This record gives sequence, C-alpha cells and structure tokens, in this order.
Amino acid sequence: MNELAGKLALIGRGIWRNRWLAIAVMWAVGLIGLGVTWFFPERFEAQAKVHVDTMTVLKPLMEGVTFQPDIDQQVKMLGKTLVSRPNVERIANDPSVGLLERGQSSANEKLLDFLMKNIKVDQSGGNNLYAITFRDTDAERSRKVVDRFVRLFITSGIEAKQRNSDEATRFIDEQIKDYEAKLADADTKVKEFKLHNMAVANANQQDYFNRITAIRDEISKTTIQLQSADHSREALRRELAKENPYLPGEAASSSSLTPDLDARIEMQKRQLDDLLRRYTEAHPDVFATRRTIRELEAERRRDVQIKLKTQVTPPPGSMAPTNPVYQRLRIELAQAEALVASLQAQIGAYRVRQQEFQTIAEKIPQAEAELMQLTRGYEVVRKQYEQLVNRREAASLGAKMDRNSSMAEFRLVEPPRVSPMPVFPSKKHLAALLMLGSIVVGMAVAFGMTLVHPTVSSERELREFTKRPVLGVLTVLPDPRRESTLRQERLRVLAVVGAYLFIQFVWIGWMVFRSFYGIH
Repeated sequence: MNELAGKLALIGRGIWRNRWLAIAVMWAVGLIGLGVTWFFPERFEAQAKVHVDTMTVLKPLMEGVTFQPDIDQQVKMLGKTLVSRPNVERIANDPSVGLLERGQSSANEKLLDFLMKNIKVDQSGGNNLYAITFRDTDAERSRKVVDRFVRLFITSGIEAKQRNSDEATRFIDEQIKDYEAKLADADTKVKEFKLHNMAVANANQQDYFNRITAIRDEISKTTIQLQSADHSREALRRELAKENPYLPGEAASSSSLTPDLDARIEMQKRQLDDLLRRYTEAHPDVFATRRTIRELEAERRRDVQIKLKTQVTPPPGSMAPTNPVYQRLRIELAQAEALVASLQAQIGAYRVRQQEFQTIAEKIPQAEAELMQLTRGYEVVRKQYEQLVNRREAASLGAKMDRNSSMAEFRLVEPPRVSPMPVFPSKKHLAALLMLGSIVVGMAVAFGMTLVHPTVSSERELREFTKRPVLGVLTVLPDPRRESTLRQERLRVLAVVGAYLFIQFVWIGWMVFRSFYGIH
C-alpha cells in the first residue's frame, strides 16, 4: 500500500512539474473537441414492432384435412431475408423516402451498403414479435425507411404465402402429369405381359402341381385298365385259337344263315325284356317291339328257306364261320382290341397333357417373378400418383383457405416512431467524453515528459534512479517568498483549469438542452 501511494505521489509530482504543458494540451484537445462536437452528426433511431400471430382458430380445425406449412419457420425466414439487396433498392428508389440521388452512382452504392448494414430486423420479446430499427442523421427519413420496411414485411408475408401455394400447386400438377404417363406405361406393360403369357399369367403353380398329380393318377388307373384289357384280349385270342369256326355236318343251324337278322332279333328281345320290367303288356312300346320281333322272325324264316334251297357247299377255305361260339369270341376279341386301343389313346392323351402342364408349371415361377416385378413397379407408381392427387386436393384446399382467411395475422404492435433523443454517441455524450479525454491526455503528456526528462525530488528517487547508496541529504529551509510564489502558482493553475471546466460544462449543458427540446 505504501509503495502504491509512493508511486502515485511520484506521478503527481511529475505532472505538477509539467503542469502548464498539461494545461495547454488539455485546452488544445478541448477546443478541437468543441469543433468536432459541433460538426458531429447525431443519429436518431426509428423503430417499429410487428407481431405475427400464427395461432388462429382455423388452423386446429383444418388439422389433418389439408397440408399446413410451418408458418413460424416461414416467418422467421422472411424476417432473416427481409433486408436483402432487392428490397433495400426498392425502398431506396422510393421518391417519398428521398435516399438516392440521380447521377451519383458511387454515392448511391455506399448508401445502399449503409442501409444493408444498419437496418435491423430482430426478434424481441418472443418468437413472433419482430422489431425493425434503423438509425439515420435525419429523424424523419429514418421513420420513413422503417415504415416502408414494415409495409414490405407485411405484404411480403402474404405474397410469399400465395406464391408458395401457387408454385406448390403447379409443381404437383406437373408431377401428376408425369406419373399419369408412367402409370399408363406400366398398365400397358402389364397388359402386354398378360396377353403374351395368358396360360401362366394368372395361374397358380400349386394348382398345376395338383393337376399333374391328378393326371398321374389317371394314367396309373388307365394303365391298370389297359393291362387288364390286354390280359382279357390275350385270353380271348387263346380261346379263339382253340375254337373251331365251323360246325360239323348238319350242326350248322339255320341261325348261321342269317346272322344279321339273328342279332337284330336278339337285340329286340333284350329291349322287350327291358320294357316289360318297366311297363305292362298294353304299353305301345311293348306292343310295337313284339310286332317288330314277329316281323323279323318271319323275315328270318323266309331268308332261311331261300338260302337252304339255293345253298351250294363252298370250298372249305371260303366258308364263313358257322360256329356261334367262335363268332361270339371274335366279337368279344374285337371289342377287347378296341378297348385296348382306346385305353392306349387315353394314356397318350394324358401324357401329352401331363407334359403341357409340366411345361407350364416350370414357366410359372419366372412368369410370377416378372409379373410381380411389373406389378410392384405399377403399385409404386399408382400409390405415388394417388398420394400426389390427394396432396393436390389438400394444396387446393389450403390455397382456398389462404385466400379466404389468413393463417398468419400481422399486427402492428408499435407503429414506426423516432426516439426524441439521439442514440449513443450523441453530441452530449461526445462532449463529456472529450472533456474527460482532454484531461486524461494532458496529464498523460505531462507525465510522459517526466519520463523523457526525468528529475529527482527525493532521496528515494535518487537511490532508485542511480542504483547507488545516498551518503547525505541537504535540507532546504522554508522561505516565505517561495511559499507565496507556489500559492500563487496553484491559484493560476486552478483558475485556468476551472475556466476550462466551466466552458466544457456549459457546452455539455447546451447539448443536453438541445436534445431535451429537440433542437437540431
């Protein structure tokens, strides 16, 4: 503490030694400051506050019905991009504001840069409260600039919303047309694939496997029937080989002379038996059948008599078989041959169908994969198309809602106004700072001269300056004349400093008076 006090006393003595230099510097800086203060342009701040209300009654009612953009985010982006070069140029070119001058391109560019840097759009007091401020030397001009930006802020919000709705609708319409073409192309591809693969396009592989299994079962059953028919045919062949086709001597009855009529009579008799099991003797069909039998028997008797009269014994090799058993066996053999041929034809047809089904079943997985790929692409396009159509309807409803009611309401909370007092630094602030600064500069110059031309005024200063021990000190006796001279010197210094401070305080008071009563 003593060391600090000693240093302060040393500085004070150094300044006192160069007191007139300090006073001269103080007056010089002060007078220069008076001139600077007089010509210093004061700036006035104009401010307006706009509240953007995004919570309307219509917004929750239309929740989920139509697409609602993030209005808060849009307003924030609008506030950040409001002070843009085109907007500033539009405001500056307004004749009512009177900023730009014709033929002064360089000055106008500087003015535009000045506006870009000094116009502020900040959020204040909440997320949706925006303050627009601008500082200018002309109070009325700053108010006009803020007023124009407030109007631009409000109109830009409405225009931007309508422009976004129109652009969104136009974009969705273009995308819908594009997806309509894609959907038509996908439909054509699916249709062409189904036409080219009609047999397998809508088939199920499991169904074809079941069909193949059923055909295999039919082939197995038919094969068994064929084996049985083949065995029966072989047995008939063996029986037929053992049987004599001709009856010996007179054993050949008249029935062998008319085999056709015998067969017809036999068939009519079987038919008559069948009719008698169902009807009575008086039934017309029974009566007609009996008449037919009688007619056939009469015809057979006539034919037998004629053939017996005219019969000539044929050669043994050219005689027709007269043995009825042999004839019956030949008929049964022929039937067996036909049955075998029929079963063989059925097996061949079954095998052809089996091969066809096998070929189709092998093609089904590839066809299903291709159809699934086509269908998947078609479904993706269709879903996207339906989503776009739904979004177009939502966008159309949103656009109508924007036209009929505002989703964000701009309220001018505080109209553009200019503060009556200039902003810092004003002339009064600058005058006070220059007064204090001149005093500090004068003292600093005086102390600096002490450092340039150092003097020693005490034993301690001498010891610290020379770094040598002090052997003795000479004491100056008090002199009344010297004390009187020092007293007069102090009074002169106080008078000069007091006059300077008086002038400065009068100047600062005048600046305060001007600011309070709005004198510019």
